[in-house]
Amino acid sequence: MKLGYNEATCMKRSTVENDLVLCERYGYEYIELRLDMLKKYLEKNTLADLQSFFRSSRLKPYAFNSIENINFCSADQWDTLISLFTFGCEIAQAIGNPYLIVVPTMGDDMHKKSKDDVYSDSVEVLNKLADIAKPYKVKLAFEPIGDKRWCVRSLEQALEIVHAVDRPDVGVALDSINLFLYNRLSNIDSIDDVPLDKLFVYHVNDCEDLPLGVLDHCHRLYPGDGIIPLAKISDKLHKKGYEEICSVELFRPEYWELDPEKVIRTASQKAQRFL
Repeated sequence: MKLGYNEATCMKRSTVENDLVLCERYGYEYIELRLDMLKKYLEKNTLADLQSFFRSSRLKPYAFNSIENINFCSADQWDTLISLFTFGCEIAQAIGNPYLIVVPTMGDDMHKKSKDDVYSDSVEVLNKLADIAKPYKVKLAFEPIGDKRWCVRSLEQALEIVHAVDRPDVGVALDSINLFLYNRLSNIDSIDDVPLDKLFVYHVNDCEDLPLGVLDHCHRLYPGDGIIPLAKISDKLHKKGYEEICSVELFRPEYWELDPEKVIRTASQKAQRFL
């Protein structure tokens, strides 16, 4: 697999400009740009500047993060979502960024939604978004979030939805902590059921040993520093023939307060063993 970096890892103290330089310095092959950080970048820089960087760099863009809360939108929420989504598609086309990650809706009432309602809404929304993205040649990576606050939690559920959509430009994004947040990865064999052509993105991270209900995204750790069986996940991906991005994505507030160079260097060193 190829080492990637997700900008959430240092987003409080870093910038797109800084991340580009540091990722190239410490051996990353791909970067997942955040749309909010990208908008800030374009306040002081031009799209031509970004295109120029990627033309001359070994580092390449891979997947924009992210379009969130795609389910059960009001008309106003949908208009706002489409505005950001279209912005992402336009920039993605301009710099050769092939994927855009889309995330199911979070809310304290999401566990009350029926599986059938989540299924039908997700299929409808993913088709609408894929129709918009198609002219830009951007593919959608649908990422299940294991915590009960999200309406699509398991890989099995996400894969069922993606199969129903049944188009080559819609697949899944796997995230190790999200796999773990759903019943502590008791469903690890579900990785075997993901067709290779539907596996678009893999996020690698670790986490503290905390009970479900307490464990959250703020408890992410560098790969290898926690309890997620990352070697087993890597083994399953290797056996499948997956050779694309293995992207470090950390949301740990403690890491946000550190020097970004230290975090990016450390993350590269620790993730290498799981490629």
